[in-house]
Formats: sequence, C-alpha cells, structure tokens
Amino acid sequence: MNTIARLQLRSLTRDSFTINSVVNKLHLTTMATAHKIHITPENTGLWRTKQTDAAAKKTTELLQEDLEKNHCFFNNIGFHNHISHHLLALYGIGASPDNIQMGYDDNVNYQRAPYEVHPDQIKELKDFEVAKKKLGKEEYYTDFLAFFQNEIDEKGWQAVLNEYLFKGDERSDDLLVRMFAGFFHPIIQLMYGVEWQQPAIVAMGLAQAAVHKDDMENFLLKAEEAARASSEPMPEITSLLKEVAADEKISTSAHMSDVNKIYDGVFKRAWDEAIRISAKVKVRPEELHEKTVEMYNTTVYQAASAAVRLGKEVRFDFFLMHHVNICPMLLSINAQDWIPTASKVRLLEWKIRFDLLQYAARGCPSISLEKINSYIPKEQTRDKTRTDLLSRVYALHDDGHVSKLIRAMGICQDASKAYEDKPWLKIKGEALWTKLYQMVLDSAEGDGPKWVRGAGDPEAWKEVPDSKDGQGRL
Repeated sequence: MNTIARLQLRSLTRDSFTINSVVNKLHLTTMATAHKIHITPENTGLWRTKQTDAAAKKTTELLQEDLEKNHCFFNNIGFHNHISHHLLALYGIGASPDNIQMGYDDNVNYQRAPYEVHPDQIKELKDFEVAKKKLGKEEYYTDFLAFFQNEIDEKGWQAVLNEYLFKGDERSDDLLVRMFAGFFHPIIQLMYGVEWQQPAIVAMGLAQAAVHKDDMENFLLKAEEAARASSEPMPEITSLLKEVAADEKISTSAHMSDVNKIYDGVFKRAWDEAIRISAKVKVRPEELHEKTVEMYNTTVYQAASAAVRLGKEVRFDFFLMHHVNICPMLLSINAQDWIPTASKVRLLEWKIRFDLLQYAARGCPSISLEKINSYIPKEQTRDKTRTDLLSRVYALHDDGHVSKLIRAMGICQDASKAYEDKPWLKIKGEALWTKLYQMVLDSAEGDGPKWVRGAGDPEAWKEVPDSKDGQGRL
C-alpha cells in the first residue's frame, strides 16, 4: 500500500484523523487512471464497510459508463448529474450489486449525452487567458474533462490538485471559488474522487467546477479579507449561527419570492452583515482538525434541528442537507500531507462562512437539541442501530441525496467520538445518532415532498403533511 493510501485513512485522534483501523484495509487502486475507473472491495471509503468483488465490479462498470456517456448536468439549466456520488455512497455503505444497479437505473434515463470534444482546443486550455473564455459555459465540460485527464496523465492527480486548486494564484483561486458554486456539487464530485483515489472522478470534479459560475467570488474573498484585518479569536460555530439568527437584518433578508435566496436575498439586503459575521471565522493551523470536526458536527446539528417543525412531519432542508453531504471532503483533504496546511485551513474557513450564509438564506430555522430529542421516529424500536436501518436506504428510489446524507452522518458520528468531552460537540451518543438516521429516512419515505427549501419560513412547509400519532411532536 502506498504512502498516500496510508495517509488518507490515518488513525483518528484529536489532531490527526480520518477513521481508525482502516489503514490496513485500503489498497492503492493501481488500475485506476484518469480515463479508467477501478474500485476494489477493500476500498470502501470512510464508512469502513465490507464489500464484495461483485459489488466492486458492478460499481466500476457503472461509474465507467457514467464517465463516458453522461454530461455533468442533466438539463440546460444546470441541474446536476449525481450518479457517480450516488453509486459510491451506496457502495460505501454496503449496498449489494442489485441495490447499486437500481440506483443507476433510477437516474440514468434522464441524463444528457456530453458534447463532442474539440481535440485541437484541449492544449490551449493550459493558457488561462484562453480558458477564461470558456469558464462557466457548460458546453465546454467535455473539453475541460479531457484537459484535466491529460494533465493528470502527465503529472498525477495530486500534483494537478495542488496546481489548479490549492496554489493560491489567480487561476486556482478562480477554480476554488467555482467549486463552491452550485451548492457544492463540484466539491462533492471531487470528494468521491479523492476519497476513493479515482483520478477520473477527480478530473470530473475539476471539469464540473470549470463550467460553473463564479458568483460566490466577491463574498468569499471579501469575507476572507475582512477576517485577516481582525485580531479577535473565533467564537464557537454555534454562537455564530445564533448571531446570524439574532440579527434582524440578515435573518429576514431572504424572501420566499426570491429566485435565489443568497444572491437576491442575503447579498442584496444584508451584504454588510454577512461579511461582518463571516469575518469572525478564523481557524488557526494548529486547531485545523478539531475545528473540522466542530464544523462537521455543528452542520449535522443545524440540519437536524431545522428538519423538525411543530405539527409537521419531519423534513430536511434541501440546501442545508448539501452542507452536510460535503463534509467528508474536509476529512479526506486534511489527511493528505501533500496539500499545504494553509490550503486546508482556507477550505475549512470558506466552508464555515458558506454554512453561515446558507443558514441566513434558509430563514434561520431554530436550532436546539430539544427539538431533535423530542422527535418521535416512525420506528420506535429502541435497540435499532445505523446498520439495522441501512436496508431502508438501499430500498429507496432516490437520486443519491439520501444515501449521501446517511453516509455523511455516519462518518461524522465516527469522527466525533474523540471529542465527546468538548462543549461544542452537540450531537453525541448512539441513541441520538440513531434518531438522526431515522429522521432522514422518515423524511425521505414520507408522502409529499422529500425536502423543504427554506426550513425557517412557514411557507416552505405548506405541502408537507401534518404530523400524526405524535410524530414530530415537540
């Protein structure tokens, strides 16, 4: 097993983690290239499940088909193809070949074919002035994919990430900003490539970022600049969420009538407040690992709290859910010794600032353990574990969001165990975690919409059925 594989799944401690005991199970996928997917039964990601040769073969086959036959958007208004992360999430939590095939079949029929590649234009993308003309335009996804595949063939995927994402120059900053567009989808794509060490999926993530807009640039860079000008220590993340909720201007800045709650709401009506609060996010290099787990656990706490509303069935907020699903990426990134610490810190800070921004955009739903503890799941068997609940995940006809959310929560549960004595750790204990998994499944299996969009606004809950038999009662 190579050094990178060992570093990716180093033992979980307070200062250096991913998941304990997996080091000896993850083998380098030597057959994986920038053009070829290769998943092995030993490589199941951060969840640490056991898998079979048949499941690995099926996942490899379907991921390869997605790479070759599908665009990163399934329509012309930027809705994302989730197939690769859906399949790896299922595989990573122990799904069978039939489960994985069902996940693929449920979502392949509405995908778009990619555009034809322009071989004579690929090398030109090395020139950033040329590339700039094609950034943010989905018709060039295939060209960017071929470009990054060629770069990975020449330099290796680690070197390509350092050059095009973490270098800190104009080009890498531009691509990093685009990673945060589309509610993290390019980063989620990249996440599965890094976690499973699949160069082709890394290339897909980079290419997807390249064809997203850079609308978050002003906010991310202005908040970063304001943070550097301040000498105040960073508060707990939960206290920053409370500050957002307590500020009348930013907490009411997003309206249900806004086409985009961030750009048309928070940015237009509470820009100064968003920058002021986000500037309080400042992570010291020596606290990187602990702050990563704090961010992760707090994000789960926030999303679960927002999912419970008096008198309604439980429903997770569609946007806050994505902020949980991206979190394993930070664990994988932190474990790579070839990525500069400053880049890891910066990525974490940007993630936390976007968490605060999204919380405001979703109407600042109240956050408390009381809400979560008071929820009564549909299945009230006390001795259920997350493993017992997985059959319900496998059976869902889903586009990937549910399996990714369950997986992300499970990884957070494991990562949080080393910090249970910390006051900032809100979600802990087997019973509470099991309740969260049940909440996700109750949300996904219910009648009506699976998700709400803007959990802090009563209007977002109109189509959600009223709770019955005490479920969802506070």
